[in-house]
Amino acid sequence: MKLIAVGKLKAGPERDLLDRYCSRLRPKLEIVEVPQGRGAPAELKRREAEALLAACPENTFLVALDEGGRLVDSLTFSSRLQGWQESGRPVCFMIGGAEGFDAAVIQRADAVFSLGKLTWPHMLVRVMLAEQLFRAQAIQTGHPYHKAGRP
Repeated sequence: MKLIAVGKLKAGPERDLLDRYCSRLRPKLEIVEVPQGRGAPAELKRREAEALLAACPENTFLVALDEGGRLVDSLTFSSRLQGWQESGRPVCFMIGGAEGFDAAVIQRADAVFSLGKLTWPHMLVRVMLAEQLFRAQAIQTGHPYHKAGRP
């Protein structure tokens, strides 16, 4: 699995937490960072899209994390992840910059998911994705899911 994200995550609590979840993931989550764009929002998004898409192999199943994407629960995400992995195509997640994605990324994406309606710092979204990937893998291996018995 691969994560392509805009910006560089520096040392600190977010990096520590990301590293903690990534160390638990199998297969390993490869993280590729592309530089933040410069300029007016439209130009910035265009430049970031070029960099993001250039880092993504053509045969990849691309999952874009975007506020306008589909909202799913952890069980559904786990099921979808398993299906993507069984497709034989490498799975690649993408996190945009502060202005979001250019339309070219959304058009290329095979799936577009949202982590909720709240606005999250894109550096924290990396941690949230890694945690959900870990949770999805735990669900797939039959680990009891503590929310499964909720009314």
